Amino acid sequence: MSKQVMVRDVPIGGGAPVVIQSMSNIPSWDEEGILRQIGELTEAGCQIVRLAVPDQEGLRVFGRVRQRTETPLVADIHFDYRLAIGALEAWADNVRINPGNIGSRDRVQKVVDCAKAHHAPIRIGVNSGSVEKDILRKYGHVGPEALAESALQNIRLVEEMGFDDIVVSMKSSDVRMNYDAHRIAASKTDHPFHIGITEAGTPAMGKIKSAAGIGSLLLAGIGDTIRVSLTADPVEEVRFARQLLEAIGLRTPRFELVSCPTCGRTRIDLEGLAETVEARLSREKDLPEGLKVAVMGCVVNGPGEAREADYGVCGGLGKGIVLRKGETVLTAEEGDLAEALIRVIREDHPLKSDMEKA
Repeated sequence: MSKQVMVRDVPIGGGAPVVIQSMSNIPSWDEEGILRQIGELTEAGCQIVRLAVPDQEGLRVFGRVRQRTETPLVADIHFDYRLAIGALEAWADNVRINPGNIGSRDRVQKVVDCAKAHHAPIRIGVNSGSVEKDILRKYGHVGPEALAESALQNIRLVEEMGFDDIVVSMKSSDVRMNYDAHRIAASKTDHPFHIGITEAGTPAMGKIKSAAGIGSLLLAGIGDTIRVSLTADPVEEVRFARQLLEAIGLRTPRFELVSCPTCGRTRIDLEGLAETVEARLSREKDLPEGLKVAVMGCVVNGPGEAREADYGVCGGLGKGIVLRKGETVLTAEEGDLAEALIRVIREDHPLKSDMEKA
């Protein structure tokens, strides 16, 4: 198990639930725009928001934003150690640096001392594009060994300065390299990891790469906080991160829809039925978390496959059945199946307002 650090009131590592992060893409000078986006991200389920602090104006805005939101904020710093110190003095909850591009050891020490004084963890961020020249000469190219060594070297540097409140961020856009590098580094340090696939791309490809890269690491027991990096609205990053954690069992979904892929036996518009049921469940309120609903396309395997679900529908030729815990409740025409399913669910789980009226 990894060590635990606190980013404001959010625990990272030490067996705490995996934390969802994202990064604002609003210009660093737009205070109102940043605050608006922080609100949108938080509402979507983001627990920590990273803000770029590229210059003194960005630092001033960061300080004002910090005073106007309770959301934990990470200051993202490149090159200028004075900006890192300024962000910490403005009560950044976490500062992200690459010690290798901050400059001399003395400058890194000043950042570390300031972080220690303000009880803020340091996120050591390295990626495949920032591996030190001496490590590149050693390996001849950027690979998982070089990426892991870069991260471990920077961890040792900060540890030698008497600081242990560290989160490790080590990313590549290459899914396999990313995975192998984390396996190497995780075997040699117990600091918590912030994981993701950097520069994953547009939503279509970026979600595939992120699912493979983040999901494989989490299933291997590596990763304490995640960011899905997409060339898109960061709110979409957060929503997909939540879906990813739900898919691998690390978050409880509002509901789980299980539907078969169809085959030559299908005699019902299963695609339309599954989409309708999913849309209806999304709109329903006061349902118990984790409700499992199956939508099956035929009566050959459907009832058996739906037995493990809380509720289900199985289609036939123009009609189908509604099931509760694998037992048939009623038969309905194809066009009425979705509504019949929702009625059965509501019989067992009425709206709180309806219960109060009763």
